[in-house]
Amino acid sequence: MRITLAQGQYGAKSNQIFPGIELDMVGDFVTEARNGWEGYIKARSGYNIKGGGETCKVFCNQRDIQAIAGQPAGVTMLQALSKPVKAGKMDAVVTDFTQVKVPDSAVADESDEQIIERTRLRFEILKDMTSAVKTGDVRAMIVTGPPGVGKSFGVEEVLARDDLFDMMGQRKPKYEIVKGAMSAIGLYAKLYKFSDPKNIIVFDDCDSILLDDVALNILKAALDTSKKRTISWNTDSRVLRSEGVPDKFDFKGGAIFITNLKFENVRSKKLQEHLAALESRCHFIDLRMDTDREKVLRIKQIVKDGMLDSYELEDTAKDEIVNFILENRSHMRELSLRTVLKCADLKKSFPANWQNMARVTVMKGMA
Repeated sequence: MRITLAQGQYGAKSNQIFPGIELDMVGDFVTEARNGWEGYIKARSGYNIKGGGETCKVFCNQRDIQAIAGQPAGVTMLQALSKPVKAGKMDAVVTDFTQVKVPDSAVADESDEQIIERTRLRFEILKDMTSAVKTGDVRAMIVTGPPGVGKSFGVEEVLARDDLFDMMGQRKPKYEIVKGAMSAIGLYAKLYKFSDPKNIIVFDDCDSILLDDVALNILKAALDTSKKRTISWNTDSRVLRSEGVPDKFDFKGGAIFITNLKFENVRSKKLQEHLAALESRCHFIDLRMDTDREKVLRIKQIVKDGMLDSYELEDTAKDEIVNFILENRSHMRELSLRTVLKCADLKKSFPANWQNMARVTVMKGMA
């Protein structure tokens, strides 16, 4: 059953649960008083975390559990477990897998034009570097930035140029984009499938790999800067044998890791070490769009560049959408290009009432 949990903790170190996180509850609530909690539930994790595995005990109070009506079961996002910042330092919650809120004052010394140009340059570099990975001149790249600013689109746009010709020629595709959770054995098999020169695997928001020591070691071997990158699977596996995957192979392809994770804000020392090891093996692009002001200017730039042209809206309607988002940016569920597209959908379908509908669907606390 999919639930939300108002509060709770897991593991020996009493790690706190981010309020309102969605979990997959396995079985019923078990009464067992401990550390001030009434009992515990079991939550499916799918990640190799200490105290976890396939399921993880989460201690909580029964009154804090609320079922989500109509929501199917899925993979629990235990990466949203959080640690609150000490009072007085910041009115925010810092987690290992979200970005810290950065005030607009952080970029007060830059003009709008400078921010737009700096952002445009970084996205151009992103495309150029993706082309370099595609040709095999660059082995690996990490791209980090907030969600919904076009990280994935910039990479996919470059990689997709030759994809149509491969499909028409019935050739094996040269790249694949992997999203969501992935096991260590799944990572190993995927790397083998795309191990040939000029093949590329894109890991898009696949941060669960960072929580699995085995997967991390495999990934570090694949991204290593040595001339020969040999990857081994030293445990017997019927799954790999059935798929014809050997227990050792040389990886000659490229890899791109796209993440929302802000590396310098990670608080876990162990995770910091893993990230440092990955960063040392890859070219690293931080799109540097951490403030609302930078995101707003990105929205203006992309709309001006033709993002909404396919909607066949008048220029005044496009301006109306952008201005609505800017005026209400502090209430938006997500200040991103995806929000622009959602508002454009509403404007196209409900031209007379789209703003009222947007206040309900894309804004917080405005229903």
